[in-house]
Amino acid sequence: MNEAENGTQATSTSTSTSTETAARAEARGTEPQYYAPHGGHPPQSDLLTDRAVVTTAYTVIPRGVLRDIVTTVLPEWRATRSWVLSRPVAGGPVTFSQTILEVSPGGGSDAPEPQDEVQGFLFLMEGEAEVTLDGTTHTLGPGGFAFLPAGAQWTLKAVGDAPARLHWLRKRHQPLPGHSPAPVFGDERDVEARPMPGTEGRWRTTRMLDPKDPAYDMHVNIVTFEAGAVIPFAETHEMEHGIYILQGKGVYRLNEDWVEVQAGDFLALRAFCPQACYAGGPEPFRYLLYKDVNRQVQL
Repeated sequence: MNEAENGTQATSTSTSTSTETAARAEARGTEPQYYAPHGGHPPQSDLLTDRAVVTTAYTVIPRGVLRDIVTTVLPEWRATRSWVLSRPVAGGPVTFSQTILEVSPGGGSDAPEPQDEVQGFLFLMEGEAEVTLDGTTHTLGPGGFAFLPAGAQWTLKAVGDAPARLHWLRKRHQPLPGHSPAPVFGDERDVEARPMPGTEGRWRTTRMLDPKDPAYDMHVNIVTFEAGAVIPFAETHEMEHGIYILQGKGVYRLNEDWVEVQAGDFLALRAFCPQACYAGGPEPFRYLLYKDVNRQVQL
């Protein structure tokens, strides 16, 4: 083989390899990512400066805060530790709680919900869990979710070789005469994401509970922005929010402040907190969003 032939082969091989690498990168870019905390502790040499802040309008809990020392033990759960991200507090959101559970293999709970009037929503980020409701077992993997109505008798068990890491959102159900919310199990990748008008799909929402069914007084959505997409006005409304960044990074406008956020950060927004955002790059900016809906204001 002469040098020219060898050079041609090398170029062809290089082009083929480059194409395969690009294809793998593109596949990774389109596959949803779910950032989950793993605990641990930073070294003594680290600076303690971070983005954690609590105000009368919003709270920011950056991912660097979710360490071993701030976990909570829930007595109804075995082989489980938790990070409570939000709970009803004066001056903050009051309609819900949001907790990240880390359930070791074989761990879980046979009676996880201690309050009959409270409904729950589970969203799995890592590992695998079996959720049993009314004698039927559903297996959730990353991206899997479950809505469990108030009063439902359900159990959860982590299966497989790795811990199951998941969000557990809880809200006291506000009954609506003639309407009863049904349990829902699914995977967010099987739910069509709806684009916001005028955005050419660069801002879209995956609604895991039927937005047209007034039986549900809470919604949990996944909001996705492509790099550079924006909420172009300061949303100001009665709904409270819990926002957990699943993937990517962005800049959020909260009340009067601009706050940088990244995968693993959590935001709790009280009612009427002005909010908007820009999505950074290069990957999509995605977050899990809670909001209270479909009920009259209680006076």
